[in-house]
Amino acid sequence: MNRDPAPRVIVAPQSFKGSADAVAVASAIARGIRRAWPSVRIEEMPLADGGEGTVRALVTATKGGLRRSRVHDPLGREIDAEWGVLGDGVTAVVEMASASGLPLLMPSERDPRITSTRGTGELILAAAASGAHRIVIGIGGSATNDGGAGMARAFGYRFLDRSGNELPEGGAALALLGRIDGQTDPRLVRPSIEVACDVRNPLLGPEGASAIYGPQKGATPEMVRELDLALARYADVVEAFVGRSIRDVPGAGAAGGLGAGLLAFLDARLVSGAELVLRAVGFAERIAGADLVVTGEGRVDQQSGYGKLTGAVTAAARRAGVPVVAIAGSLGAGHETLGLDAIAVASEGVPIAQAMREPLPLIERAAESLVRARPAPTH
Repeated sequence: MNRDPAPRVIVAPQSFKGSADAVAVASAIARGIRRAWPSVRIEEMPLADGGEGTVRALVTATKGGLRRSRVHDPLGREIDAEWGVLGDGVTAVVEMASASGLPLLMPSERDPRITSTRGTGELILAAAASGAHRIVIGIGGSATNDGGAGMARAFGYRFLDRSGNELPEGGAALALLGRIDGQTDPRLVRPSIEVACDVRNPLLGPEGASAIYGPQKGATPEMVRELDLALARYADVVEAFVGRSIRDVPGAGAAGGLGAGLLAFLDARLVSGAELVLRAVGFAERIAGADLVVTGEGRVDQQSGYGKLTGAVTAAARRAGVPVVAIAGSLGAGHETLGLDAIAVASEGVPIAQAMREPLPLIERAAESLVRARPAPTH
């Protein structure tokens, strides 16, 4: 039983993609609830799925701290990238999007034959050097297709052709890979590495990294074939080097094959993004005894229940016996299968372009109307 004098509401949305980040969405929902229920105590717990915004969401949700490190972007230019330490002081969180992400490149610069994950490796090293016992890595939004070779270079590995010459960065050069030299940086031995990975694609073939995700990174059909062949060569050499198969592990093809690289060079665990995030913020423990959970995302539909955050939040609230409601940007088929107690649609009665441009007042209004329709929790 919740013994606090004021009833307690947990606000745990994810971003409304392309519109507002999770931190801003949580604040808007909280403002709306306070207008309807002024005496209720609200805990904002913004969530994310492993892509852009994961670091800020998890740091905010756990009252941790942000850090910045100098790394290389996908084309080798120096940038400052953000990462974080969670409130427990021993878990670091990194998102590849901040170092190797598509938004870092202009459309004319996108070329997965030459883009590299080196910056992601540098971020992981910075997190390990901080003394973290655990590193959580979000791998959504990549601009790369190098199988994590650039990341491994940052750790101290060398990728050589058959003549012993160092290969250039990028996915295409891996077609000439002859051997790998080196061993991992000793600072990476201690921390456990968990990766938020919601895709199940293998590394190679028609469902692999190059074919499925290459085109959105600038790959033509000819480039896709070139990159898939290069990753096949890479898989042969890497598997011989580490002594185990990684190409067909579900998720190996995530983030241009970074999933495979994380398995091979860090012995990382690829886990559901929703599961990882909820565990990282201690969701089950923090909602115990709450009176209501309010979640939300840009579109709630049947897919929201399949390993996605909204479905995972709803299931966790149900297990804890806490009522759960949602604010949605829009609704799609199958939303009723999630088992939510109620849903309010922020864009209702508003042109979708306007809703995308100015989402926060609409989210705030939807939250207020949603809770006004319910009796305020009392003890």
